[in-house]
Amino acid sequence: MEPKPYSSNTSAAMAKQTWELENNITPISDSIFYYDEASQSRTQHDAPWTNDPHYFKRVKISALALLKMVVHARSGNTIEVMGLMQGKTDGDAIIVMDAFALPVEGTETRVNAQADAYEYMVEYSQTNKEVGRLENVVGWYHSHPGYGCWLSGIDVTTQMLNQQYQEPFLAVVIDPTRTVSAGKVEIGAFRTYPNGYKPPDEPVSEYQTIPLNKIEDFGVHCKQYYSLDITYFKSSLDTHLLDLLWNKYWVNTLSSSPLLGSADYVAGQVSDLAEKLEQAENQLAHSRLGPMMIPSQRKKEEESPLAKITRDSAKITAEQVHGLMSQVIKDTLFNSIRPNQSTLESAGPEPMVES
Repeated sequence: MEPKPYSSNTSAAMAKQTWELENNITPISDSIFYYDEASQSRTQHDAPWTNDPHYFKRVKISALALLKMVVHARSGNTIEVMGLMQGKTDGDAIIVMDAFALPVEGTETRVNAQADAYEYMVEYSQTNKEVGRLENVVGWYHSHPGYGCWLSGIDVTTQMLNQQYQEPFLAVVIDPTRTVSAGKVEIGAFRTYPNGYKPPDEPVSEYQTIPLNKIEDFGVHCKQYYSLDITYFKSSLDTHLLDLLWNKYWVNTLSSSPLLGSADYVAGQVSDLAEKLEQAENQLAHSRLGPMMIPSQRKKEEESPLAKITRDSAKITAEQVHGLMSQVIKDTLFNSIRPNQSTLESAGPEPMVES
């Protein structure tokens, strides 16, 4: 019995399974799509988040919504994109059932929603109600191409405004550049604290693979919001749509080159690492010339930046190695020409060389 040929459908299915495993997407019952309008209205009326700024602690995102957001974020390349998420609440969790893109004007540092985007948002929500989709808008998402998942000063202001008038509301940030093809999605979910609220002191690492020119913006606003735990789910109802959308994502993954597509990003990361190394070296030089203060503590502070720089450089190296391996595998699968057996037989034996 001859083995079945290895088809593209098989490879796409395997890549989809790998993507689901990498992001820990768990199958659940279809009952999660049931929308209890009375329960949602009661929660909206009670508004428990007004008494507890840290009320929402978890986010559950459907695999379909996650893939739609990733495809949209990747389509923007180095330009930020924006969209909205639909869903419901369940206790201290926000459940994201679906997501849709917004026609907005984007730049390399921000996205601006114009009148057309607001009109589109209203029409989309009304159409959903007409066809029986009762889920409300529960948040917005946008991309940070290449500089991590966190909220900038503009993002914090936007999210505070949304939470003031559209509660409950969630902010999700996706980094398409750092999202490995068919791998784990780089994503973060956040909610802001109300004005005047002082959160409990928590150790926040200012150095977390953020470009040096954005660390200041991150550090100034990092105490104005908190992150939520994210889990992913899928059900039998969205399996077919997920397969259709995955075909588009898979084709884009095959046709793109991780080495060529992220060349500017890698160059920027290497340049940023060089600046951080120079900064760490200057700090070490000043600490040696300065007064002796608690040697063990100063030693710990001196080693921490270098350890983080080493970790980031190792991460960049691993990403480049994976990109090179991906290119070699694609070249072997699609560009290698195997000679036909009949051609070899018609060619006859190779001539012998006389000594």
